[in-house]
Amino acid sequence: MVQTSARLLQVLSLLQSRRFWAGGDLARELGVTERSVRRDVDRLRSLGYPVHATAGVGGGYQLGAGKELPPLPLEDDEAVAVAVGLRVAATGPVKGLEEAAVRALGKLEQVLPKRLRRRVAALQAVSVRLGDAAGPRVDAEALAVIAHACRDSELLRFDYSSREGTASERHVEPYRLVHTSYRWYLLAYDLDREGWRTFRVDRIGPGPRTGRSFKARPLPSEDVAAYVSQAVSTDAYKFRALVTVHAPSRVVSERLSGVAGRIEELDAERCLVHAGADSLEALAFYLGWLGFDFEVHEPKELIEHLRRLSERLARAAQR
Repeated sequence: MVQTSARLLQVLSLLQSRRFWAGGDLARELGVTERSVRRDVDRLRSLGYPVHATAGVGGGYQLGAGKELPPLPLEDDEAVAVAVGLRVAATGPVKGLEEAAVRALGKLEQVLPKRLRRRVAALQAVSVRLGDAAGPRVDAEALAVIAHACRDSELLRFDYSSREGTASERHVEPYRLVHTSYRWYLLAYDLDREGWRTFRVDRIGPGPRTGRSFKARPLPSEDVAAYVSQAVSTDAYKFRALVTVHAPSRVVSERLSGVAGRIEELDAERCLVHAGADSLEALAFYLGWLGFDFEVHEPKELIEHLRRLSERLARAAQR
């Protein structure tokens, strides 16, 4: 039933993408028989979609005018959210998704009621984008291949460039994709290195290849997001800090992204922050930017750096 419903959506999408489809072409595109196509068309008609058919040589299918389509099965706020999201995706951080987002937006706006089209247009008209999308852009096709490999438990091979620029080929069992405000990460078990690894998707080379299916092993943590956050915010860096911040964890989490630090609640007014960076200057900046009192437990180098920094700032204030 699920496969049939999914194919109906695929048939509808194809009919919307082209003015006319020959029966044989549509069947080949879907990977089914022409008889199956006829059954799918009958189901779409039963749902209220006006699919016109012509018989004989050169016969095929054509979707009727958009105004005759059934109402969009979304609440008003959901429809506006999808439309705005597609507009963002059209110029967003996933490279190669722009054209697909524009096509989908065109189809959606055809069936949006006028009142919702006005709301979407008004929001777009008063919104201003500042600079490029945050973080590096990732390839949409590669992201899709990785997502399917995670879903279907298929082995994955890809070329990878480390933070230092070292190139290598990786052979992994992919498990989860994790998205932060800035980057996409893949959590996978590296078969050659025999351990769990976190890979930045923007550093994965073009054309990742899938292989045979594998039997999934237990994840390294029940909280995958927290596990990846620790891997990319502390473990990967030269300097790692342990700091008590005098503010509720909920408030601190609003200022500290998952790639900058991991937060543990101590009590209602304090939290423990695990942070990492490649320089003491960067760690000092993150902690100062939080805007709360804090105590550094480690490393000693950071404590000394903050002492020298405070003296320098005090001298600057006196001047």
